[in-house]
Amino acid sequence: MSTTTDPTTAETGTGKNTSGKSSPGKDLALSHSSDERGSTSIADTVVAKIAGIAAREIDGVHDLGGATERVVGKVRDVLPGTTVNTTQGISVEVGERQAAVDVSIVAEYGVAIHRLAAAIRSHVIDAIESMTGLEVTEVNVTVHDVHFADDDTDTPDSPRVQ
Repeated sequence: MSTTTDPTTAETGTGKNTSGKSSPGKDLALSHSSDERGSTSIADTVVAKIAGIAAREIDGVHDLGGATERVVGKVRDVLPGTTVNTTQGISVEVGERQAAVDVSIVAEYGVAIHRLAAAIRSHVIDAIESMTGLEVTEVNVTVHDVHFADDDTDTPDSPRVQ
């Protein structure tokens, strides 16, 4: 069964999405597949969540997203009743039978970034293709920062000298 979407006519909750991209606060495009027994629709957010979870599973990924996204994520963490945003740092574009993914990460210090990016790329592609049937044409990885283990122990209120 193949998954198909025409980004110029992808259905949304209130109208048509002509870009095929998902945007925060807007209705999301759906990827459609059908056969003689019915149809299946996959929202862009589903593909983004799969990619986000797959990227977090790779050793050497400290966090996802750029600085602004991580700050918003930290605020969400302290608010009661909120959940982890699995799409933080993930951007997807879904077409008729294909998807493209952008992943923004913070890498752990000491990890070979080129190997980390290759592992993320491979794992994200495998997860999306096996779970949705979409062909992943590309996974672009952007490393925004490197996390040092010392970063967790330093707090702004701690004295410099003890």
